[in-house]
Amino acid sequence: MSGSDRAKIVTAEILSDDWARLTKYTIDYRRRDGRTERQIRQVYDRGDGAAILPVDPERGTVLLVRQFRMPVEVNHERGGLLIEACAGLLDRNDPETAIRKEAEEELGYRLTAVRKVYECYMSPGSVSERLSLFLAAYSPADRISAGGGDLGEGEDIEVLEMPLGEAAAMVDNGDIADAKTIILIQRAMREAYGMSEGEA
Repeated sequence: MSGSDRAKIVTAEILSDDWARLTKYTIDYRRRDGRTERQIRQVYDRGDGAAILPVDPERGTVLLVRQFRMPVEVNHERGGLLIEACAGLLDRNDPETAIRKEAEEELGYRLTAVRKVYECYMSPGSVSERLSLFLAAYSPADRISAGGGDLGEGEDIEVLEMPLGEAAAMVDNGDIADAKTIILIQRAMREAYGMSEGEA
């Protein structure tokens, strides 16, 4: 048995191993009532990642990105574009090192006051990725380049700076629909207005 001794992996078949790995698992799962049943699950493994929302405490602004996302295009939504927090895979780095690197590549900012606020699974029904979510203070003085991402990786990223309140309104009206970004904006709003966990 693995983990909590609820599931025993019977077979593991790799269905795809290209940009990421898709594995089909046959498991014997022990239910809460003690019965064991055979189940099939598929897991998409692309590695763990990190995301960050920089907030300028003096001007009340945040940094976001807009970029093309194929799953959004396949769903025929938003012209394939999403507004998101800066994010990326860890690529064998620890989460803080990885997200500092992503912030320089995507946003063009060198961030120093970085702090982790959450660690979560975004789609645990089928995706193994665990995201570390960060907030960071920034100012215009932290800008080191125009950002835009890594051209060698096919990135074409537009950097957006807007008031935190405007970003929160975009969450409310559906213009921002990315889960990690919604979580970070809500956390930043709560901190900005001095709300405790119980008041959020």
